[in-house]
Amino acid sequence: MELQLTKPIIFFDLETTGVNFQTDRIVELSYIKVKPNGTEEERSYRVNPGIHIPEEASAIHHITDADVADKPKFREIAKDVARAFTGCDIGGFNSNRFDLPLLMEEFIRAGVDFDVTRCRFVDVQTIFHKMEQRTLSAAYLFYCGKDLDGAHSATADTRATYEVLKAQLDRYPSLQNSIEFLSQFSTQKRSADLAGRIVFDEQGHEIFNFGKHKGRSVEEVFRKEPGYYGWMMNGDFAANTKQVITRIYTRMRQQ
Repeated sequence: MELQLTKPIIFFDLETTGVNFQTDRIVELSYIKVKPNGTEEERSYRVNPGIHIPEEASAIHHITDADVADKPKFREIAKDVARAFTGCDIGGFNSNRFDLPLLMEEFIRAGVDFDVTRCRFVDVQTIFHKMEQRTLSAAYLFYCGKDLDGAHSATADTRATYEVLKAQLDRYPSLQNSIEFLSQFSTQKRSADLAGRIVFDEQGHEIFNFGKHKGRSVEEVFRKEPGYYGWMMNGDFAANTKQVITRIYTRMRQQ
């Protein structure tokens, strides 16, 4: 089933130096932009992460330091990538928990202000896990009837993710062919930040989703315990999380 789109959606996948989205770096980025008229735009980048690619990471995606030694740093392609993503909804496989937060960290390090607040996110892995509980290779075989050649290549994984979503729409009548529905269905919690440290309650207020203040209003905590904002800004939190709490803190002080 082809996607019913009201605006473009961009499926993307990252290969990285590791699994910590706050400290690891991109070594490969691939995307497929699908437009409402059905046309597709596809692009892949190899990226020099500026740090050593651990052997355990290379064993998975087969990209070594030598492979990217002469490739651009992310900051050199960041504006091009941001332009491609601007105005699009965003899809991926485990993208809400890893790829998107890591991509945003890279944008922030590169000094590129990419606003995701108007994007809807479709995480195909979440749909898959809610329906079948497996991995991308298994999902591709299960839904598409094909082995995933080149698994852990960003290009192969991106194409497989796009094809799996279309097959999921064919398989499950309960899934509405609407990015708005798919975004809500594949989102575990509605988060204010990409790391899920700050989430929205049923009234749309930002609340903490971790630590001693879990479940409490961010504004309420900052008013009663002003030092908590400073502690977070100096702590080991994602740059995107710090952006979000700064917006809340600034808004609060202007009230």
